[in-house]
Amino acid sequence: MDLTRSRIGIRCLYSLLFFFIHEIVKTLVAVTTVFQCVYLLITREPCEPVRRFANQLSTYAYRTLRYLTFNETDRPFPFREFPPELEPPAAEITL
Repeated sequence: MDLTRSRIGIRCLYSLLFFFIHEIVKTLVAVTTVFQCVYLLITREPCEPVRRFANQLSTYAYRTLRYLTFNETDRPFPFREFPPELEPPAAEITL
């Protein structure tokens, strides 16, 4: 592995970018959670499109954290495709 200071610096700059992206993702997760709770209170059923989006968002958050912690070398989205779900949502929600 060629660990030059310039490559390390570039990696750190990308990490800083993904740190900010991860903070935005955390905010989106909070917004989708609040929306899902309000929607569930009103309709007594979860909003499936929001549920699927939140599941993909969770996978993306996981990928950004792996990149930030130097456990993955491939840069996450937008430098590659948005990741598919790691696991499907639960078939039924029980409270």
